[in-house]
Amino acid sequence: MSNTTNRLIPAEEALNIVLAGIRPPGIEHVPLGDAHERILGSDLASLRTQPPFDASAMDGYAVRQEDIQSLPASLKLIGQSRAGEPFDGSVGKGEAVRIFTGAVVPEGADSIVIQENTTADSELTTVNSGVEAGKFIRKAGLDFKQGEVLLQEGNALTSSRLALAASMNHATLPVFRKPVVALISTGDELVMPGQTTGEGQIIASNTFGLAASITKCGGQLIDMGIVVDEREALSGAFEDAINRNCDVIVTTGGASVGDHDLVLPVAEALGFEFEITKIAMRPGKPFLFGKLQRDGKTIYMTGLAGNPVSSLVGFNVFVKPLVQLLGGQKPETVTMQSAILGRDLPENDERAEYMRATLERGENGERIATPFSSQDSSMLANLVRADCLLYRPVKAPAARKGEACKIVFIE
Repeated sequence: MSNTTNRLIPAEEALNIVLAGIRPPGIEHVPLGDAHERILGSDLASLRTQPPFDASAMDGYAVRQEDIQSLPASLKLIGQSRAGEPFDGSVGKGEAVRIFTGAVVPEGADSIVIQENTTADSELTTVNSGVEAGKFIRKAGLDFKQGEVLLQEGNALTSSRLALAASMNHATLPVFRKPVVALISTGDELVMPGQTTGEGQIIASNTFGLAASITKCGGQLIDMGIVVDEREALSGAFEDAINRNCDVIVTTGGASVGDHDLVLPVAEALGFEFEITKIAMRPGKPFLFGKLQRDGKTIYMTGLAGNPVSSLVGFNVFVKPLVQLLGGQKPETVTMQSAILGRDLPENDERAEYMRATLERGENGERIATPFSSQDSSMLANLVRADCLLYRPVKAPAARKGEACKIVFIE
């Protein structure tokens, strides 16, 4: 174990340690229909020009500009051009071709007269109102040209980007492989929701909040379930996760230094080397971060506290950006925003604090953040009631109501 683990690490430094040198685990090609919200793994160039030909933007008649200089002008109808069925010929002097939206503009024509401005029968069309040259013609390559890079590595494949990729004629797309995240919940006291709790037992709530968070930030979840506080059981769960080709192991509970906190010693016995074991942060002081080299692959391990609020705050601050970066995304690190303090606060201690708080608007539209009086890390209901977290740095002096403060938003 390195000396780094023996000290209380500031949160900002800890995040830099967690994200240092992270690279996505690889690229896979997936069908277009399976690529929604995946992250593009390389720049994407178009395989075709769009539109691939001069196309009509309206229903009407393809004509030559010189034939409609004097109006009304009667022109001979020589055929039609429909989408998918172009006219096989060219438009000559005094001629016109019936044309429909999306159809190829026939050779010789340089303008489209919309049908509302004509009078037609089976053999002639009379142009009653003129149109400037090129009007209602979508030139070949108007949207994009073959070889043009239109989507960049790191783009999230939204619905509009998928439609563009399809128009570029890509049937499959290179995407970053989703990082596989194994979630292990530890504790003899845990039972699943809906089960009867025995004496001293509680409902496992962290499992569901963390599982949803892992999936939402782009991880492929493997839920390893609840593991009892026994070395053999925990070691087996770790080995099982590793054998299932996980990229990250996330544990909740057992991350502190008590007699029954076995996550650190068990992980170390398996070869994990830890850079972080505790953070100067409240809630979430117990936090583990280590790495294991196995068969040429790096497996990351993050140990979160067992208290529900601590685990969710720790996940948002440290694990979420790790999973996103492994998945090729730009990591969403916690961003501070400005607000006004809604009540007096005492001096802070040696740990930065994220206090659950409500938000309201002042008379001038300013945000007013008022932290709850109780900040116990076991109180999950307060996290749901909160609109934000009020941030207080290490050794922050006593603050008065109305002073400026910093807030962050978490999921």
